[in-house]
Amino acid sequence: MNIFTESWNLLLYLPLLNLLIAFYHLLFDNLGLAIIAITVLIKVVTYPLTKPSIIAAQKQKELQPQIEKLKLKYKNKQEFAQKQMELFKQNGINPVAGCLPQIIQFIVVIALYKAFTDILNANGVLISEMNRLLYNFDYLKFASDATLNTNFLYLNLAKADQFYIMPVLSAASQFLLSKYMMSSSKKIEKVVLDTPDKKDDFMYNMQEQMMYMMPIMTLVIGISLPSGLVLYWFVSTLLAVFQYMILNKNKNGSK
Repeated sequence: MNIFTESWNLLLYLPLLNLLIAFYHLLFDNLGLAIIAITVLIKVVTYPLTKPSIIAAQKQKELQPQIEKLKLKYKNKQEFAQKQMELFKQNGINPVAGCLPQIIQFIVVIALYKAFTDILNANGVLISEMNRLLYNFDYLKFASDATLNTNFLYLNLAKADQFYIMPVLSAASQFLLSKYMMSSSKKIEKVVLDTPDKKDDFMYNMQEQMMYMMPIMTLVIGISLPSGLVLYWFVSTLLAVFQYMILNKNKNGSK
């Protein structure tokens, strides 16, 4: 085992795995409630990281009409890039500020995905292996003859949702999130209609298509995934929508 794998397990995978099992025991041996609890906790902990990136994204969207006008005025790509950066600087936007939080969140999601997969695949045969990965606290350990309860509402969290309800809910929440992320689309649309450059139309149409493509991809992928992972995706996306709503409300209230 190399140093990267050891660091990965020590700092991310094992803590998340143990935290999920701790929630499982705390919440009446209910894996669904444990998944919801850890999702909420992760969103709360990472909120200070995501907030600046959300605000920066909102500001960039508000500046989109001005950016489109710069494209028409400065045909040279280097000159346009320089003017765009000046516009960002004037409005206190650092385009790369949101990269690090997104990378950190992506890494956390990968580790959480691995923890979910291992737990959802656990059964009577694998409980001993699961115990080996848990911290040395009696509270966390499973009995040697125990089996993991993967039932939640109508779902078996270790299997795909046979009624497709959870994938549909995840797709719907993804569409709602996309709508909030495209909150300035009307401003962009006005610029597109007022300018003859077909490139503007292409960019606007691409943004509109992505608003529908992401939910479709979420639905298609979610149909085949274990419903426990889809439950995590649904709750996480829904919480992201609430974050956008809160930031928009605070922003409008401060005007």
